[in-house]
Formats: sequence, C-alpha cells, structure tokens
Amino acid sequence: MSDLTCTLAALGLHPLKSCGALAPRVALLTDTGLDLDRAWMVVTPQGEMLTQREHPRMALIRPTLKLSDVVLKAPGMLGLHLSLEAVEAATRVQVWDDIVKAWDMGALAAQWFTDFLGTPARLVRFDPDERRPADRQWTGEHEALTQFADGFPLLVSSTASLADLNRRLAAAGQVPVGHDRFRANLVLDGLDAFDEDHIDELAIHTEEGVVRLKFVKPCSRCQIPNVDPANAETSNEPGLTLAGFRADARVGGAITFGMNAIVLDGVGHTLRVGQTARATLKF
Repeated sequence: MSDLTCTLAALGLHPLKSCGALAPRVALLTDTGLDLDRAWMVVTPQGEMLTQREHPRMALIRPTLKLSDVVLKAPGMLGLHLSLEAVEAATRVQVWDDIVKAWDMGALAAQWFTDFLGTPARLVRFDPDERRPADRQWTGEHEALTQFADGFPLLVSSTASLADLNRRLAAAGQVPVGHDRFRANLVLDGLDAFDEDHIDELAIHTEEGVVRLKFVKPCSRCQIPNVDPANAETSNEPGLTLAGFRADARVGGAITFGMNAIVLDGVGHTLRVGQTARATLKF
C-alpha cells in the first residue's frame, strides 16, 4: 500500500443519461453520486433506455442548469425547459437489467425527443424513492446506490491517462480527444497514467470534511467514446487505439478507461475543482 497526493482537476455532470455534459466548478455529493447526475433518461414508449450507442445524435443535446429548471438545446430545436420540481405520471423503466420506478416528464418532452431523434421516445426522471443498488459482486460489503448511471455512482479518470492516450493517438496520426468522450464525474491531476486503476480509496478534503470514495471496478468501454461530442460523428477512434493496450483481465479482457467508485463517507459535502485528495494505492 502507498499513498499519493492529487488534485480534483475537473467535475463532469450528465443530467440526462447519454446526452451532453456539464463541467461545473462545484457539485454536491449525494449517495447516488453527483447531485442530478443521470437523473433523467430517454426511453422508448415501452420504457427501454435509449443511448448514444444506437442514437449518436443524443450527444448534441446540451443541458444548462438554471435555478429551477434544466434547459435542453439541440440543433434545429427550440429549447425544452424541464422543471426540477415537476413530473407527471408514475411509470417503470428499464436501465440495463434493472426495472426501476420513474416519473414520465409528459407529452411535450416526449414529442421533443421524438422529433429530434426521429424515433418514438419519452423522457423520464428517476424516482427519488427508488433504490437501485450497484452490483455487490464489486462493492462487497458496501451498499452503493445509483440513479440511471450504467452501474455505479461515480466514474473517475485522470489527466495523465488522457494525455497518455492522446500521445498514442498522435503517434498513429489521429487527432486528440477530450475527457468528455469518457463521461467521467471526477478527473484527477497529479497521478501517473492509469494510476487510477490501482486506487483502493480516495480521500478528498472538502470544507465540510473528508469525502471517502472506494474504487471498485474498471470501467468497460463500448463505442460511445468513438462518438465526437462536438458533432455526433462516429469513427473507430479512440476505441481502436485503446484496444491495443487496455484489455483488463479483471473484467474478462474488456477494454477499460477509468474506474467506477462508490461513496463511503461525505454524502452532503461539496466537491470543488482544485480540492486536494489523497489516493491510497493497492497493487
């Protein structure tokens, strides 16, 4: 075991699953991750999740957080305002293998997404009374809750890992990519490339006290990082380059980038860009 000091370099907030990201300087930590992260999800009329895997244009849906609502903008569309305090009909939806309680956001939102995506769609918000636990195979004795994230409350990466990937892309004659391709919630500075693969716990020093996170599972990557968030165009990169050096035996040889983490302590604390953290490594 050894410790490293690092800094919280960036925060990533994704109010709508698989849509555009925000990069706030400050975020509230809840038991399901960052407040409002993956709180909404686009679904089929039957309640099955829709993502950039099938609809890359979702990357072009850009949220803005206001005091009392979220404003969504997309090319060729009028802005859609979603109240933070209002929902419509109770429903049930499917996110991966989980069937969970949610709230439908109504006909106007459904028509907006249907028009933009060109396929029947509805928008739902996670029911705050629902408990969706992360896989105990990875969290062990700890119960960790999520909303519409793929499986865990937080995703963490590092500036050094992205720099390493971009060096490899440049050597192959490819353009660099940004961290928004990987949709992390926390980006750490001060680590060596892929040190996050070996972090056991991360202690972040906040004004309210210490936030303790446990890193539990490497993040297996699908084709979403191959979608350019700026224009929703798809290619083989950076997935092709990652496949050359990021197969991880811990997840059956899947290609990984970043680590999934759960919250041990610090619910209700405020995370801020620039805060210092202590990473305990376990090899």
